[in-house]
Amino acid sequence: MLQDDDVQAVHKLNEAFRRITAELGKVIVGQQQVIEELLISMFARGHCLLVGVPGLAKTLMIRTLADSLSLKFSRIQFTPDLMPADITGTEVIQEDRSTGTREFRFLEGPIFANVILADEINRTPPKTQAALLEAMQEHQITVGGKRHRLEQPFFVLATQNPIEQEGTYPLPEAQLDRFMFNVFVDYPDEEEEFQIVKQTTTDVEFEITPTLTAEEIVALAHIVRRVPVADYITRYALQFTRMTRREKGPVPDFIQDYVSWGAGPRASQFLVLGAKARAVLHGRYYVSSDDIRAVAFPVLRHRIMTNFNAEAEGVKPDDIIRQLIETIPLDENEAAGSGKQPQIFRSADAG
Repeated sequence: MLQDDDVQAVHKLNEAFRRITAELGKVIVGQQQVIEELLISMFARGHCLLVGVPGLAKTLMIRTLADSLSLKFSRIQFTPDLMPADITGTEVIQEDRSTGTREFRFLEGPIFANVILADEINRTPPKTQAALLEAMQEHQITVGGKRHRLEQPFFVLATQNPIEQEGTYPLPEAQLDRFMFNVFVDYPDEEEEFQIVKQTTTDVEFEITPTLTAEEIVALAHIVRRVPVADYITRYALQFTRMTRREKGPVPDFIQDYVSWGAGPRASQFLVLGAKARAVLHGRYYVSSDDIRAVAFPVLRHRIMTNFNAEAEGVKPDDIIRQLIETIPLDENEAAGSGKQPQIFRSADAG
């Protein structure tokens, strides 16, 4: 439960959300939903994969976000010749000139930062992509049998171009699952593009004012996890993942027709954590079903594996998530009276 100090922290996080959004607005035109999803994942201590065509300011957005949060930023440009040691660091032999003795010394790689921009992450082979796995899950790396803890907070924000596929290495499902959100960065509308052109074709630079320190971000992330969630909201979140698993019990016809593999337990965890973070960012002390629905798309779109039927008919994961939102009832009363998927809110003791 939230204590009095926690309630004050919720107000502080809500105020920080508005200030960070305002700072990003100095440089980034539009993309309000993308910015919100980035901040939700950050305060839920998750990682983000940003997918969008070139020129949509994905890299600039991440760099500006790091500046607005007074965090150490590191950019890794993923290329086909990048090696794991280029990310994690390596051990070198160093000689002590006074004694003549030699010893191994670990040189830290660019992963030792708070915000890691993994630019064009699918441009590098799987063995180099895998160098991020331990860091993303355990917040540590192991080199030469020794574990090295990473600085906190630690976020991996990766970018990916969905169009160009030559010379790329698609991320394995196990690594995709490490990303809390898959954020789709869309084209700006006409007025936003007009403002982008005006803003970027003049000799004006905007100064970003840091709003939170690393220590404050870590403390506020703990507040997010202490937000209470009603059991029926948790069960509501569970249905978004459980109803994508065609091998496990009754599922809607569109799941049988278009889905080959459904989402795992991490999706359920991230739905609840993301909903908590969204509620707090908006100044609320409770989680609603609207919060679950708001984070369903970035949590699930990279965890639902569609089949050939879906590809042939142009059905995307977002289309399936949209149908799930329409199918899953909000509570027992709606389930009983609407003819939607039945008995999803039954207790553990029910048959």
